[in-house]
Amino acid sequence: MKLADIAAAIHAKIENASPDTEISGVAGIEHAVPGQLTFLSNPKYAAAAKTTHASAVIVDEDFPAIPTGMLRTRNPYYAWAKAVELFYQPPRYAPGIHPTAVVHPNARIGKHAHLGPYVVIDEEAEIGDNAVLLAHVTIYRGVRIGNNFFAHTHAVVREFCQLGNNVVLQNAVIIGSDGFGFAKDDGAENRKPHWHKIVQSGNVVIGDDVEIQAGSCIDRAAVGQTSIARGAKIDNLVQVGHASTVGEDTLLCAQVGLAGSTEVGNNVILAGQVGVAGHCKIGDGAIATAQSGIPNDVEAGKTVSGYPAIDNRLWLRCCAIFNKLPELAKAMRKLP
Repeated sequence: MKLADIAAAIHAKIENASPDTEISGVAGIEHAVPGQLTFLSNPKYAAAAKTTHASAVIVDEDFPAIPTGMLRTRNPYYAWAKAVELFYQPPRYAPGIHPTAVVHPNARIGKHAHLGPYVVIDEEAEIGDNAVLLAHVTIYRGVRIGNNFFAHTHAVVREFCQLGNNVVLQNAVIIGSDGFGFAKDDGAENRKPHWHKIVQSGNVVIGDDVEIQAGSCIDRAAVGQTSIARGAKIDNLVQVGHASTVGEDTLLCAQVGLAGSTEVGNNVILAGQVGVAGHCKIGDGAIATAQSGIPNDVEAGKTVSGYPAIDNRLWLRCCAIFNKLPELAKAMRKLP
């Protein structure tokens, strides 16, 4: 593919390279070879841009000139994502139902569906057009799913949950597993004290354009619903507790845990291993850096860090002081 065609597709301006340069593929900046395209969006790799063997580098509009050809664009990372699509298309699955798939007679499946080996779809389930369910996907009874659903192997959607259009479930995602609800029986009337399971009578509602990645669990509510709004993206091994809400275009990165009844706003980013206590509210546009523990509400637009989570700038100052504590303690011991 010619560089000019790539530039047109990603809305970039060619600099220091011929529009007729042939590009055969994409690669990381440190591993690219002549004939390949790479990108730079993280300043820590700026030096690598000067030594890369790639034929062209996607860079920001203000990036300093380098000997290598450049494709200048306002959003290099997004442009890179679009460029990768020009060279790689995921496998496509022809419509059809595998002989081992089990579909209840009153389940309704839309047009052009692909049902792989050992797929199970229970009674009164409804799935829209163009669905792809790969091997061992299970859809419980009464589920409602929109168009263009894609479920990878071992994904499960439990009873009565509702999913919108263009939802993607990666491997081993569980939608609608029971919330962690137990009431303590204190042993009155000569009974032995024990935990009594609270019936999880609610469901999960997922909006359009949501992707949930491998091994994540979205628990159903005891009453009412757990909801994931349009455009939210949920990474691997994330736990969304019962009756929680996740807002539009929010990112939950790997191993995030939301306790029950957490409210997360729109355009929030919770980085890896962030934990949020139950009944907390995270305002729109807030960011929690990796491994933060959030026991209280977070205002809209705030960036927080640490445990208990505090303003990110204050946390950084605290960390700087913490590193000096041995030195300060040594000085204090010398005081008369």
